[in-house]
Amino acid sequence: MIFDTHAHYDDEAFDEDRDQLLSSFPTNGIQAVVNIGASIQTTKSTLELTRRYAFVYGAAGVHPNETGELNDHLLDWLKDMARQPKVVAVGEIGLDYYWDEPDREIQKHWFVRQLRLAREVGLPVVIHSRDAAKDTLDIMKEQRAGDMGGVIHCFSYGVELAREYLSMGFYIGVGGVLTFKNAKKLKEVVEYMPMERLVLETDCPYLAPVPFRGKRNSSLNLPYVVQAVSQIKRIPEEEVIRITNENAKKLYGLPL
Repeated sequence: MIFDTHAHYDDEAFDEDRDQLLSSFPTNGIQAVVNIGASIQTTKSTLELTRRYAFVYGAAGVHPNETGELNDHLLDWLKDMARQPKVVAVGEIGLDYYWDEPDREIQKHWFVRQLRLAREVGLPVVIHSRDAAKDTLDIMKEQRAGDMGGVIHCFSYGVELAREYLSMGFYIGVGGVLTFKNAKKLKEVVEYMPMERLVLETDCPYLAPVPFRGKRNSSLNLPYVVQAVSQIKRIPEEEVIRITNENAKKLYGLPL
């Protein structure tokens, strides 16, 4: 069964058929999903999903581009949410210089604070890093993020940076981008890295794999990613599913 380590089923793209779609997962080879908080509001809606579906877990956190909303009071609230029974990570947190808002110093401040929060509550972190390779790595080393562990979500850098994160004990999240023709760097990373550190993700409703590129993504599309990993690693698809499922459970501290 497939484990989707990063999804956003609270997104409005699923408003019309959310329950129908999610209810279909157990009979379509999807064992578990972690819905990821990206703001205070989406952390709230993530918690709602964890209560409604037995196979949905959650992450509590604020995406770098949403950190302008944070203050000490809301950070305390996030800490309380991170202690809820089915919350398995703090995230997604990090830096995003592609959109470059809010100010980089604000992003960095709240990245550090949320890393410290994860240490306090004893959870792994889900890292978002876009066009911010050096600052992300520098902060994670300064804060000894390897102690908490976690996943570099939607990995978009090269083998050299993958080596750094793997040596810190992090997992690397791989999704639909792997099926894109222009994903040369990611394919090199997947070829280089050990299977024991790879987890599957959708980032749905975004980043649907070929042949659905540009359309709404969902966990039901993960077999296309499995196929791509299988071809690159030269192992059967069943092995890709088994290993990545075990990896996801180790990442999030769930029973194997």
